[in-house]
Amino acid sequence: MKLFRHETRQKSAESRRIWALYELAYTLVDFGAAICFTIGSVLFFWNSLETAAIWLFTVGSVLFLAKPTIRLVREITLLRMGDYEELAERAER
Repeated sequence: MKLFRHETRQKSAESRRIWALYELAYTLVDFGAAICFTIGSVLFFWNSLETAAIWLFTVGSVLFLAKPTIRLVREITLLRMGDYEELAERAER
């Protein structure tokens, strides 16, 4: 079984649930990053708020870093679920 395959997220109700939870986390992180960058950009209009703007850009960057991490962890989780299900099916035969 390979990573990032559509079939792995559709194997069972549990794999669909796991995929949906990770997709929700991914979307929330995406919104968080966008909000941080938008507010940080506005704060740069005032010199007195530059430090806050820099912090928001840093947090936004960390959130953008989290996005591929979430996807990779999701795919590894689904891959492992698939392997266990296949082993269980083999044991029943």
